[in-house]
Amino acid sequence: MWKSPKNGKISTILVINMSNMTRYLNLSKQYSLKEVNEDEQYIPYNERPETYIVPILFFLILVVGIAGNGVLIFMLLRNANMRNIPNTYVLSLAMGDLLVILTCVPFTSILYTIESWPWGLTVCKLSECVKDISIGVSVFTLTALSAERYYAIVNPIRRHIAGMSPKPLTILTVSLIWILASILAMPSVLFSHISSEAINGNYSITICNPFPKEFGPCYEKSIVLLKFLIYYAIPLCIISGFYLGMAHHLELSTRNIPGEQPGAPRQYEQIRARKKLGKIVVAFVIIFFICFLPYHIFMLWFHFYSASREAFNEFWHVFRIIGFCLSFINSCVNPIALYFISSTFRKKFNRYLCYCLPVARRVAIDQRFPRVRAEASILYETSFNSTYRRHTQESTSSILHFASDNKATSG
Repeated sequence: MWKSPKNGKISTILVINMSNMTRYLNLSKQYSLKEVNEDEQYIPYNERPETYIVPILFFLILVVGIAGNGVLIFMLLRNANMRNIPNTYVLSLAMGDLLVILTCVPFTSILYTIESWPWGLTVCKLSECVKDISIGVSVFTLTALSAERYYAIVNPIRRHIAGMSPKPLTILTVSLIWILASILAMPSVLFSHISSEAINGNYSITICNPFPKEFGPCYEKSIVLLKFLIYYAIPLCIISGFYLGMAHHLELSTRNIPGEQPGAPRQYEQIRARKKLGKIVVAFVIIFFICFLPYHIFMLWFHFYSASREAFNEFWHVFRIIGFCLSFINSCVNPIALYFISSTFRKKFNRYLCYCLPVARRVAIDQRFPRVRAEASILYETSFNSTYRRHTQESTSSILHFASDNKATSG
């Protein structure tokens, strides 16, 4: 990252990516350029490996995220049998992820390619706001989903709060989650701004900065700490408490089921379905907290360690890039996790994603071989009827095997 000249002092500036925009910081605590150690020299973007690696990675995030979350949303909206309580939360997760992929990833993919922010003030505010909304929607939805699973397993009666049926209550909860996430993202809309910074005294760059300089370093520290607590630490503690309670309850339930009783196999099946659903939700939670752990570690270290500017080295540079990329990778990995965990989702995903290929082939056959059109139609009808019967037989199952779990816990 830096070369070591023997003579002369060279002003340097560190390129720090905060959330989904580029923030340039120098080594002074007042964030103004100053002369620094002789062994440090600014390296142009075209000489850095991340200039080429990060855009390629973001292109993959864009493609996988749009395909995965798009198909997931389409499936949940198209299939009425999948519109149950847990899938409503999954739909909220997918919509939040797709939002950040469509509005942030295309713009942030060039942050390691060019030095100046090229998109203007509106995109600066929008990208900062949408990133915070997406993070809030994800973590609050995971917390609500964990709470829903806890009460569905431990005390199903609690799901009927104030006489409201579970489904309207779930829709209300999801709506409140989006409203709360939008409110918490307001500082990004109000205070993100475009500023100009000088490099080496004779070259200036334009940056998107969420922290106004007039607010001072205390404002930056407060925002960083609040985001860590609200978007990470507190939800992690709450979710952990819910799952510890669920694990304890399921363990007791398994011990208290005598194997000789007539209803024992059905109860074991219910517990097995609950555990499978719990594994899927746990996978979502683990993915989220792993993806955002490096980001929060770096932000806390950089803003609260007094010597972080002087201690910033190659390790922290790489660590910062990893945290930056993982925070966006989180938006595309949930559908991948579902694909490998849920066989039902895998079948439906393959069916919807690849549906256009058989259609194109049938059109080509009809156009090139009109004589066999009738035979092809009969074969297609037979295949369609077989598929329809199979789909009808599977109509009680959701992509996450949620329907069986709801049936098990509704009593």
